[in-house]
Amino acid sequence: MLFALLGLGITLVFGLGGILNLAIGVFAVIAVLVVSAVLGIVSNIAVALAVSILVVVALGLAVDRSVLSLVYRSEGNERELLGIFVTLGLATFIDGFLYMRFPSGYSVPWPVDSFNIGGVFIRSQSLAVLAVSVVVVVLVYVFLERTYLGSAARTVMQDETGSMLCGINPRRIRSLVFVLSVVIAAITGILYSLTYSVSVSTQFDLAINAVIVSIVGGVTNVTGTVAAGLFLGVLFTLANAWIGSFVANIVVFLVTVGVLVTKSEALA
Repeated sequence: MLFALLGLGITLVFGLGGILNLAIGVFAVIAVLVVSAVLGIVSNIAVALAVSILVVVALGLAVDRSVLSLVYRSEGNERELLGIFVTLGLATFIDGFLYMRFPSGYSVPWPVDSFNIGGVFIRSQSLAVLAVSVVVVVLVYVFLERTYLGSAARTVMQDETGSMLCGINPRRIRSLVFVLSVVIAAITGILYSLTYSVSVSTQFDLAINAVIVSIVGGVTNVTGTVAAGLFLGVLFTLANAWIGSFVANIVVFLVTVGVLVTKSEALA
């Protein structure tokens, strides 16, 4: 489910605006860092989570209205290439800045103990990740399929010129969806930190996984991205248990290469 959420954040922005947001991992890490910083001041986890999401939303809006505005002025392949370089540069800059302030690993505390059912050890964190992830995916589906703004977003994805003739402002819709994508990234980072320690360098791994899932899912296909996230997540987990984490990463990359080779025209 975490793979699915990461890929979803990439797919929404790329499908709507043609920008491959390689800085998505940064937003996930920042969410965790803010939660840790706020918990050092206030012991209320709900307050820390709320502040974290607000900070990510503010940062997302700032990025969208500044550097991404320059990218959206270009068209076609030029926009895609410029988007890659701009978001990669942004991720590198923020990564270096954060590392000076947060050099260690951080995680969000989880107060519920794991339990045993019929001899099967179940981590309560895993159940929390599953539940929250399903809720997020369902909410995104409802937004895209059952709301006016979601319909406007799908219209812009399919025909930007036609959407303008219908009175839709593509730039505003892109801003809305970009903020939605970084919120999804923030939630993903927080869920990830329930089980694993998150450092500044984790953003790179998260971004790579997000891109891989989006590619396997079809780049602009939301449903395909969620399915690809589930498939790759199960594949990675099983491979990690059976043959080790290093080889598991290789297996996931091989699957991605296979998709690129067999469906290169569809992805293009």
